[in-house]
Amino acid sequence: MRDTNRTGILIVVIMGTIMAGIDSSIVNISLPVMSKQFNCTLAEIEWVITVYMLSFSVLMPLTNWLKNRIGFFNLYIGAISLFTLGSLLCALSTSLDSLLVARVIQALGGGAMAPTSMAIISYVFPARVRGMVLGWWGLGNLVGPAIGPTLGGILTEKFGWPSIFYINIPIGIITVIMAYQYLGILRKQPKIKLPFDLIGFTALTIFLVGLQYGVARAEVVGITSPEILAVLGTAVLSLVVFIVIDKRKQNPIIDLDLFKNYAFVSCILVTVSRAAALFGGLFLMPFLLQEQMGYSESVSGLLILPNSVFMAGLMPFAGRWSDKHGSREISIIGIILLAVSMYLFSLLSMGSTMTDVIITMTVRGIGMGCLLAPLNSATLSAVRPSEVTMASSISTLMQQVGGAIGIAVLAIVTQAAFNKHVLEGYSSLESHQQALKEGFHISMIILLVTLIPAWFMPRRNVVLKDVKEQHIDT
Repeated sequence: MRDTNRTGILIVVIMGTIMAGIDSSIVNISLPVMSKQFNCTLAEIEWVITVYMLSFSVLMPLTNWLKNRIGFFNLYIGAISLFTLGSLLCALSTSLDSLLVARVIQALGGGAMAPTSMAIISYVFPARVRGMVLGWWGLGNLVGPAIGPTLGGILTEKFGWPSIFYINIPIGIITVIMAYQYLGILRKQPKIKLPFDLIGFTALTIFLVGLQYGVARAEVVGITSPEILAVLGTAVLSLVVFIVIDKRKQNPIIDLDLFKNYAFVSCILVTVSRAAALFGGLFLMPFLLQEQMGYSESVSGLLILPNSVFMAGLMPFAGRWSDKHGSREISIIGIILLAVSMYLFSLLSMGSTMTDVIITMTVRGIGMGCLLAPLNSATLSAVRPSEVTMASSISTLMQQVGGAIGIAVLAIVTQAAFNKHVLEGYSSLESHQQALKEGFHISMIILLVTLIPAWFMPRRNVVLKDVKEQHIDT
């Protein structure tokens, strides 16, 4: 429609993404101050982070059901409002328990934003520019986490820890006001009152929460502890129950028939393996830079900057390339560069220079910039318009699952390698270096294997037609 202000819509979606992104990294630096005020241990205050992570994925599977039930307009404004309310409650918290409850509310809103944003972009923007738009939207995913720690440190020092949550309130209010102004076109979207699959949703939630909790807790008590085995076993059993129930439902929470679409499956496999390799590698990075190479936390943060700069600079251009030439080739280039960066990380040691680190981070950033927007564009283009919201939910969920699996695998591999080298007579420092090297090698191998599903990604981003739900552009 000619009166649709697509630029305004994109700005609204990016603002929500930036707000959620800031909150994903702004809290960490304030934990010591919170710990003193609430008179709790480090292990207890870490639940401020953990409970947010566990709750973040709960509403993701419901995005498609909620979209059908209340429409994109109400869903997005509801997610922003819930996140803003949670932020206010966090700032007003007078105990750790009340803060944790507020963080759950905040995470529920934040978790619904990403898949809803991707689906809105697909609904509003025609396929010929979708990759470029997803690239610009992806910048919001970078800006928020990038400025979060610095902003959090300044606010906490000057105004106290509640200010890191108060900062979300004006942003949230402005975003809601702008959403009413620019997202009004989405009010016309037809609504469908589908039944709610409570049992399936419960089983899927237990799987997601159990998997992420098990991974986070395994870093403390070990992957082979009875507690972790019980949690992960329950998660796997819940997944089996969900699949059995889902196949029998006429309107399931997650439409497993999407996995019969080989183009979509290839994109999801790339998403999972990419997340496993990169989240796992990110898990190892602080140990390499700080414990092996001796850099401080602040210097380590600055050394990661080239990664963010090149990734941010390339994403819109890579998205535009995928619009014109397809996503497969540029995604493969990105994966190869990421694999090269993991190999370069494995070569870094105490004797490496800062220039070596910057070169490695630059290669990683270029690889990420080439991959992310084209992959998102290919994922949404591989399905029918009526399946886009479901596809974006699955993609976001699989990224969470892949990241959790990657961290768990690399934690196990590096710990086993460390123990092995210590028994062989190496010093603790040498064993640690070798363990990190093997961990980065595993990440590299995962990325090289990712080239297989990447080869089966569609050559061109062709949108499948669907008579049930037409694109807003038609």
